[in-house]
Amino acid sequence: MGSNHARKLLNGDVPGLELTAVADINPEQLKAFPDLASYADAESLIADGKVDAVLIATPHYSHTTLGIAALEGGLHVLVEKPISVHKADCEKLIAAYRPDSGQVFAAMFNQRTDPRYQKLRKLIQDGTLGSIQRINWIITSWFRTENYYASGDWRATWAGEGGGVLLNQCPHQLDLWQWLFGMPQKVTAFCQYGRFHDIEVEDSVTAVMEYDNGIQGVFITTTGEAPGTNRLEVVGDNGTIIIDAGDDLHFCKTEVPVSEFSRTSPGRFARPEVWQVEIPASSKGEQHRGIMKNFAAAILEGEPLIAQATEGIHSVELGNSMLWSTICGGTVELPLDSAAFEAALKEKIASSTHVKQTVEATPAEDMGTSFN
Repeated sequence: MGSNHARKLLNGDVPGLELTAVADINPEQLKAFPDLASYADAESLIADGKVDAVLIATPHYSHTTLGIAALEGGLHVLVEKPISVHKADCEKLIAAYRPDSGQVFAAMFNQRTDPRYQKLRKLIQDGTLGSIQRINWIITSWFRTENYYASGDWRATWAGEGGGVLLNQCPHQLDLWQWLFGMPQKVTAFCQYGRFHDIEVEDSVTAVMEYDNGIQGVFITTTGEAPGTNRLEVVGDNGTIIIDAGDDLHFCKTEVPVSEFSRTSPGRFARPEVWQVEIPASSKGEQHRGIMKNFAAAILEGEPLIAQATEGIHSVELGNSMLWSTICGGTVELPLDSAAFEAALKEKIASSTHVKQTVEATPAEDMGTSFN
């Protein structure tokens, strides 16, 4: 993603940000930016003083170390998702951030710019949907080929990535889940390792999340199904909202709250009348560009952040909890024991015997280039 972000900045797509320097451990990647200051490693870029801010788009484990170095170096920081691989590293990264320093610390949760999720959040917060009863999110449109996983030796390994679909693709949905509904108190998950691909980490997950107020949510994801689907269904006391492949929110709104109808209806098989309401959302939002524009505006004008990086610990904790539930074979109570999960992850790394075949991606195919 680093190369994509770099091109947006070079094209002038993000007011307030100017690309001044790039860093990559692969010197071939730096040749695409002959007019910029370039560095063989990110630490040198951070220490040189040429930039005011960094965008960290590197393999996941280095988000923590590079984020800490940049924050301690006094720079503004925008970090790609996930902000760290596991909760313990999130805690270390967040501890390096001092809110009173004036530094801006943001995360690339670009799907928060999608008007559909913004409108759903408003309908939840202002009470239009009523109290939430159930949540179901099927996100199986993340299909990836074997060649994708072979494009880098860090991909889909415990040592290089720290997980699979939960750490690479689904941080977006896990962030939106906690942003919309808050954190659950219990997680029970079934993660399947390498079900569809020759990888050692999870590529298929089914999870149940439970809240103390009785809400239950089901989360299903994989990179092994095609064409796949992306369907979020939220059931409230005032009806059901569905977000799927279209641009609009579908609100099947009950004429009266379901709980009231249940108490007062004389019929034994009666159902409340419903209105089919289409709530328009003309686009998917500005996505990555919107996050970068907001990052610049937060630095230059004090605009509130769309995605404060300190909130990134929640999506990591949800993904970690699903893996921990599978490792332990049962329900996990939150907050997650970050030290216990870190130890289990290290054990998986130490015991890994998976031999990975890799192929070299062409520049057009490379989605893992690491520019900061």
